[in-house]
This record gives sequence, structure tokens and C-alpha cells, in this order.
Amino acid sequence: MKMNLVSCFALATLFVVSSCKENASAKITEADMKAANEVSVTSGKLPVLKFDKTEHDFGNINEGDKVSTEFILTNTGDADLVIVSAVGSCGCTVPEPPKEPIKPGDSAPIKVTFDSKGKPGQQEKTVTITTNTANGKETCKIKANVKPNPNTPIKK
Repeated sequence: MKMNLVSCFALATLFVVSSCKENASAKITEADMKAANEVSVTSGKLPVLKFDKTEHDFGNINEGDKVSTEFILTNTGDADLVIVSAVGSCGCTVPEPPKEPIKPGDSAPIKVTFDSKGKPGQQEKTVTITTNTANGKETCKIKANVKPNPNTPIKK
């Protein structure tokens, strides 16, 4: 049963890594993923991902502003935490995950940048992080109230 689960996870990982063209250079290597899975399967130990916060509110910003924040990821589990991918809910939200596995007890930032160009009004975006945790996916959220640019023509 565990081997089937690992095989499915490995296939899903390969699909995600090969099909996502965004930020391909930030992807971990297949060898890193294989090593993390082998440790988890043979030892029964898993990483556990904890966020310093799961939501960040930028407050009021002007349309066209690019704003960034960092979420600190801490591995409170017993095996290396591997970030397979991190994807924003739209192209205006770009995450930059750590490239190396996070050792048990260690932390690393994931930077999230939001481009408010063409996004007036209240905005709420998510970042989905695919990992080798028991859950497999974790999310964090950003929010902003984007004040419209008075020079932008109104679309009808």
C-alpha cells in the first residue's frame, strides 16, 4: 500500500514538474524528491510544514504596485521537507519557494509577490504548495485592497 502511494506521488510529482512552465528553475531535482520519499517510506517518518502565518494583508495599495511578503516555512517533522511546487491562484501572484529541502527543525522563506496591474478592488489570492508532507498540499493567502488608477480607462 505504501509503495503504491509513493508511486502515485512520484508520478504526480513528475507530471507537475514537467507540465508547469512557470519558474522551472526553482524546482527541486528528481533525485532530491526520490531521496525524500525513500526516507519517508523506510523510516515511517514524515516532514510537517508549519507557517509563521497563513495569511498576509497588504492593506490599501495603488493599482500597478508590485508588493511582496515572505511566509516562513518551518519543518517540525522528522524527515526532510521537499517543496515540489508552489503556484499562485493567478498569474499576478508569483511565489518563490526554497530550492533545497528543509531539514527537520529548520526554516526557510517563501517569497510571494503580487502585481496589482489591472486588478482594482478587493483582491484575495492563494498560493498552493505541493510538498512531501502527509497532507501533500498546503496553502497560504494574500489580500489587498487595490485603489484604482484614475488614469486607467474604464472598461465597458
